[in-house]
Amino acid sequence: MRGSFSYRSAIAILLLGIFTYLYALDSRFAPKNGDEYPYMHIVRMTADSGAWLPLQSEMDGIKNTKPPLVFWEGIASTSWGGDWTLFTLRWPSLVYTGLTAFFLFLAVARFSANRKTGLLAALVWLSFFATYRYGRPFLTDPPEVFWLSLPFFALLYWGKAAFNSKLLFPALAGFSIGMALLAKSFAYVVPACFALSLFYWRWRNWSIPKLIVQDAYKVLVIALLALGVFALWFVLDPFPQEIWKEFVLGENAGKFDARSSHYLLDLVRGGDSLWMLLLTTLANAGLFILVLISALIQCWRQRRFLSFEETLLLLLILAFFLVFSLPSQRSGRYLLPVMPAFAALIALYWDRLPLWGFRFALLLQLILLAALTWVGSNLQLSDFLGKPGLWDYSYAHWMLMGASLLLVLLGLFYRAHTKTIALAGCFLCYCALNSSLSPLEGSLGRYEQSTVQAVKAQDVWVPCDYRAKDEEYRLLLPGAKLHGYLAKDAGELGMLTSAYPLVAVQSPIGLEPTLCDSCKILGKRMEMRARHSEEEIKAILMGQIGEYLFVNEYLIFNPAALPLPLEGKDACR
Repeated sequence: MRGSFSYRSAIAILLLGIFTYLYALDSRFAPKNGDEYPYMHIVRMTADSGAWLPLQSEMDGIKNTKPPLVFWEGIASTSWGGDWTLFTLRWPSLVYTGLTAFFLFLAVARFSANRKTGLLAALVWLSFFATYRYGRPFLTDPPEVFWLSLPFFALLYWGKAAFNSKLLFPALAGFSIGMALLAKSFAYVVPACFALSLFYWRWRNWSIPKLIVQDAYKVLVIALLALGVFALWFVLDPFPQEIWKEFVLGENAGKFDARSSHYLLDLVRGGDSLWMLLLTTLANAGLFILVLISALIQCWRQRRFLSFEETLLLLLILAFFLVFSLPSQRSGRYLLPVMPAFAALIALYWDRLPLWGFRFALLLQLILLAALTWVGSNLQLSDFLGKPGLWDYSYAHWMLMGASLLLVLLGLFYRAHTKTIALAGCFLCYCALNSSLSPLEGSLGRYEQSTVQAVKAQDVWVPCDYRAKDEEYRLLLPGAKLHGYLAKDAGELGMLTSAYPLVAVQSPIGLEPTLCDSCKILGKRMEMRARHSEEEIKAILMGQIGEYLFVNEYLIFNPAALPLPLEGKDACR
């Protein structure tokens, strides 16, 4: 490839990418999706039952919320819950993401006859924020994207041999897609087989008769095999009727119900409209959103001269977009399996892409890094009244922030390296984001070991602002019997300490809690607040970060409390 993206640059960014994906893998504050804690809950409950099936859960209406593959992986990676950490739960996701990037590299390198282009495609895909956000936590997305991508990577890699295969490729593709269904949903058989049909149609030079005679049976075989793999869940589970009720009818068929007013109106307006689906799909690229748009513009301009493989990539994207336009619940997350195709297109057009998309990415990176630096300095340095900072960062953190800012500024003004630095800057921003919250992963954000030991096997009430939030507290208070109350009440010390003998309460930074005569503080830690009012957000932007962005959490014991019955409503459920 021409330009500044040399092999030396590629290897350096590859090493940076590997470090970025490994760094803070076990962090509670790593970018993720709220589904992770409910999934952890299902794994823990199922592991405690001692059986792979049926899946177990104490959450109302959430038991068979997803097929069992990802939960089985969680059971295996944690040794049936015996090694319960975020790292042991998340490392299989990281392996899936790494394998997807590797096979994307192989496929693009093969059909482009350029290993640097293949490596660039893999790096661009890893630089997408959606890949980072969904490709590391304990979620269904990493296995889904991997298994769905494999058949398409195979067609791009082997070409004629795979397209003309009468049995071997259809059988392997059926198994691969079936594993994706067993990880996410049987519904994915529709876009996958639709995309394969378009691939075969293009292979037959857009001849429908040839497609029907020579390839239609292959798609049918793939669909039946894939659904057969998924059907193993019904065969192995002792309560298949519950799967049908909760997963098939509730989780999947319910997505076609009108979300607000009317199906057709929802299609063109509101948060679930077709336009929002398009926007959120593009937003999966994160900082590279305008780079992706510029690549699609180039595809349009070159539409008469697209290569065979470029056409296939666009057909894959089109198939998934059309299918997931049909449900009334539309989200760019459903199109995560086509993000490798977007990355491949960016890599193929890399030299021809205009600089404005990359400069916009660098500008976003500069804003993010500057904001993190400003927040960090406010948290570490004393204010003009002499009030001490909340915590101290290591020298390595400030070196990372300074080097990242300088590199991004260099990319903005040094035209020859703008594209390469914009790509590296994505990974640096992710490292900076995790590093900025690293003090909370140390002693500052955790209870002392003596506190953990004191509450083992005890009933402890903790604040919950979303389902299964107590799974996070199990990482902080292992061995305790946890129950949830509404997070909005976390500051009501009098009410909480009178109702619960052992309770975690929260107080603004710098304001010590007023305790009852019989109350005793067992432990203290700092926590980041998740939700803020409009006034609090304005105060944070004015520099009052410590007062509103973070709180002190106290674990309080009150033997005189009159506990509520345990069978009452648990806010975490």
